[in-house]
Amino acid sequence: MDLERNHVQTEVPAIPITVLEEALFEGARGILSHIRPLWKPEDIEFKLFTDGITNKLVGCFHGEVTDTVLIRIYGNKTDLLIDRTAETRNIKLLHSRGFAPSLYATFNNGLAYEFVPGATLTPTSVKDDQIWPLIAQRMAEMHRVDCGKGVPRTPVLRTKFHQFLALIPEKFSNDKIHNRVKDQFLPPSKLKKEAQELCDYLEKLNNPVVFAHNDLLLGNVIYTETEQRVTFIDYEYAAYNYQAFDIGNHFNEFVGIDEIDYSIYPSRDFQMKWLRVYLETFSHPQTISQSDLNRLYVQVNKFALASHLFWTVWSLIQAEHSTIDFDFVQYAEIRYEEYLRTKNEFLELSIED
Repeated sequence: MDLERNHVQTEVPAIPITVLEEALFEGARGILSHIRPLWKPEDIEFKLFTDGITNKLVGCFHGEVTDTVLIRIYGNKTDLLIDRTAETRNIKLLHSRGFAPSLYATFNNGLAYEFVPGATLTPTSVKDDQIWPLIAQRMAEMHRVDCGKGVPRTPVLRTKFHQFLALIPEKFSNDKIHNRVKDQFLPPSKLKKEAQELCDYLEKLNNPVVFAHNDLLLGNVIYTETEQRVTFIDYEYAAYNYQAFDIGNHFNEFVGIDEIDYSIYPSRDFQMKWLRVYLETFSHPQTISQSDLNRLYVQVNKFALASHLFWTVWSLIQAEHSTIDFDFVQYAEIRYEEYLRTKNEFLELSIED
């Protein structure tokens, strides 16, 4: 598979099947009967990937054939958070530009798409000198994508905050969860005020608006060592947004998910090296000045605050609706506490520092 060439995405079939959580493999078999009708059922093997905290992902393998199919089943109520029509459009667009795997089909509650060989990143590999420049360059290339006139070039940050905050209940349906969140996060108006004030501040920074991934966690970057290439996957939240949000959000993810360690948040020295590689691609052929680097460094860390707050809100919604075995309340607490811990430090950063 060559993601570096432009591809024409043929019409993607919409299969009228709903895959049930209690019968994932059976549902996957039904999807394959439409998109891989020549695969013999007795030769198909399935693997459930368990590292995601939003959706269920099933790998479908057929004998010695390298044409592995991934089937992603949307998490419960995630349609409240994600515009699935826009997601499909984004994947097709980015595949045509060489950024995303091929989309094979949609079905009532998920997608079937191409498997990208390689390894997802870890808090160690994301800082590897062979890998991080590839990510910086790839993100810069994606940020230069023009989606055309049909997609408004309006940053999605404030809109998504508004949409997500409206989904936090005043009273959580699970009493144990409600008791855990009520003192720190309720009523939702507390978080709404925080988000509004932060957006008011960040919008004045005049950071460029680009086509952003918006969820570039370590599991959404595939490193193919044999080809020295990285591929971004899972474009559920892709949309026009602030450049510094996408980068700051990625830096926040360096610390991991299962065992979060903010002591390994990337240092200023590392960030400056990363941002130079990024700007040399994004701003080419313009020469990059130290002032350009300083400005983006400051903006990235300020927007990292928005990332913390955004995923705090997201986690609280998941705590109400998700059926995945993950402590979303704890994750919300961790992200919000880091937001509060770094808020003054990052907001006080200036280009002259």
